Parts: sequence; C-alpha cells; structure tokens
Amino acid sequence: MRALTWHGHHDVRVDTVPDPEIINPRDAIIKVTATAICGSDLHLYDGVIPGMMPGDILGHEFMGEVVETGPKSPLEKGQKVVVPFTISCGSCYFCQKQQYSACDNSNPVDAQDLSEPLYGHAMSGLFGYSHLTGGYAGGQAEYVRVPFSDVGPIVVPDHVEDEKVLFLSDILPTGWMAAENADIEPGDTVAVWGCGPVGLFAIQSALLMGAEQVIGIDHHPHRLELARSLGAKIIDFSRTHVGEALMEMSGGIGPDAVIDAVGMEAHGFAPDNVIEVVKQKVGVAADRGHALREALITCRKGGRVSVPGVYGGFLDKFPLGAMMQKGLQLRTGQTHVQKYTKPLLEKILNGEIDTTFLISHRLPLEQGPEGYKNFHDNQNEWTKVVLRPE
Repeated sequence: MRALTWHGHHDVRVDTVPDPEIINPRDAIIKVTATAICGSDLHLYDGVIPGMMPGDILGHEFMGEVVETGPKSPLEKGQKVVVPFTISCGSCYFCQKQQYSACDNSNPVDAQDLSEPLYGHAMSGLFGYSHLTGGYAGGQAEYVRVPFSDVGPIVVPDHVEDEKVLFLSDILPTGWMAAENADIEPGDTVAVWGCGPVGLFAIQSALLMGAEQVIGIDHHPHRLELARSLGAKIIDFSRTHVGEALMEMSGGIGPDAVIDAVGMEAHGFAPDNVIEVVKQKVGVAADRGHALREALITCRKGGRVSVPGVYGGFLDKFPLGAMMQKGLQLRTGQTHVQKYTKPLLEKILNGEIDTTFLISHRLPLEQGPEGYKNFHDNQNEWTKVVLRPE
C-alpha cells in the first residue's frame, strides 16, 4: 500500500510499504477514506519530538471502512468508523476511570523505557506519533491496523459525509476537553492562545459551554477571522500588547480561564522566545514556552489554566511562582478521546457543532508531502489539510 512516511527534518515521503495484517484477535483493518494533517504532526515534521525512526508511517486523524476483523472485534465489514488517536485497552485502571490517554496496556514495554526518563511513566499508545507512544503505524495511508478495535472506533452513519465527523478522531475532542478543563462558568471571560484547529474548536466549545466572552489570540489574519466568525473577540499579538489588551477586555481583572492551544513551537517576539527558538533549532531544548508563560501571567487570580498544546520535554523559565502566588489551577494532558466521541457525534448530527469550516485544502494522499510543506510554511491560508488515499 501507499503511505506517508517520516525520514527526518522536513522530509516526508510517499512510500510503498507492507499492507497491515491482523496480529491480535481484537484487531481490525480499516481502509482509510479520509485522513488529516494535524498541527501536532508539524512537531514531527520539525524533528522536535524524540523517538521517531526513518520510515515510520505518519498520521493520527483518520477514518474509513472496516475491511477485516479479528475474531474478538465487534466491528463488521463495511461499517464506517472514526478512529480515536489514543489507543486504549478499555480495562486497565486508567481506562476504567475514562482516562484513556493514560492506558497502561497499549504502549509496549520498550516504549515505556524510552518515555520514563522524560515523563516518569508512559502514556498510552498513539497512532503515528513516535516510538515514545508505541511506534504504531499511522493512518496517513491506504490501510491501517487498529488495535483494541472493541474500545476505540466509533461507528458513524453511512449517510454522513466524512468531513463532518473526521475530526472526532482528535482535534474536536481535544478542543472540547480543553474547554472542559477550564471549568467554564456562565459569564466567564476565556482567552485562547492559538487559532489553529484545536484553538478554534476550543473557542467553539467554550462558547457552547456558556462563556460570555471568548478571546482568540494569534497573528494570522485568516485564522483570526475564523475565530471572529465563531463569535470570539480577537487579539493580533503582532500588533497589540496581549497583556494590556486582556486586562482592558476583562475589566482590569484578567481572564477567568486561559487555554494554551499552541504548545512547544510558540511564535512570539519576546526575548525569552527568541532564545528558546535557538535552543530548539540546535537541539538543546524541545519546547518554546512563550504562549504558556503569557497565559499564566495574564490569567486572573484564582483562575484556571488549560493546556491542550503539546509539550515534549523540559521547559525553561516556567513561572511557578506566579502560578502559586495567584492560586491558579492547571489541567493538561493528551485527550481522552473515547470519552467524548459519542456525545460530540450527537452534537454534530443535531447541528450544534460544525467541523468543516476550518478545512482549507483537500489533497490526494500522493500530494501529502506538499500538504505538509504548505501547512507548515503558510499557516495563514492552510488552516487544515484533508487527504484522500483514493
């Protein structure tokens, strides 16, 4: 089959690779009908996530048709399914608590040996996202093996267009959980750093949860306009001092909740960020924390901080003093996707949530390398890329 594979810094190729096979009774094989390039895939593209190996198949946002099942899979051939990016067993301590991204059984032992020095414990397995998360082949391919297919995939109606439900695989639940982690209350002011796909879904979710004022912060004009179209107020950080603007927009108090939807490759012109850009490029640091620091500093006293943005290593100059002195609450983590797929599918089907507004480009799988390059280099116009293997 054909698949997008990683070969190093800014080197994504279309390769012919072996077809996936059933290796466990709970497996299923999915023929991919739609897959997407995620903003977190760009961290792989930039080479800042450890544990990648040449030839690894990329992609963790995908859906398709069931074409083969193991004897213990409840799926049936011909069903249309969306697959969560988190691989979870469904029965361990963490899965029983619906903390699916902390699954104890889906990440092999050798991967845990890689991740424990960084994180103290292994996360769950993830599709197409390094050997820190199990080294599983991703879904930017014609076919993919889905482990624990009795736990992850959600069957969706045949008549629903792929693009309406594709983002149940990751970014819609991620944006929703980000807003949920912010404990939004009616009347709240919520500030969201980053108007990429996750940030936009966090904005949409925060408004649905009753926030009175949601403020999107970015510097790409088109992405800011998308935020405005959802009902958010906007701040262009390249033209406006973010802290001063947020204080003015919140009556001098600061936002009740802040969401960092940017993560480890934050943009910004502050000296701290310039230094971290250099450190990242020479390989002595993994993360640029400008957006997170700004969010913590500007949040009101007693406020809530939600971090869906991906971080991969040790962050310099974390303002722990400000967090403690202000009494801030911080919640973060990979998304427990399986917890949210069913209720969010219902919101899509009844028209409460639109997921297609952010798709800017649709390409065949063979043009995936072009999609990666443009999504990386022109983030103003390339807001979301959907790939079709057929």
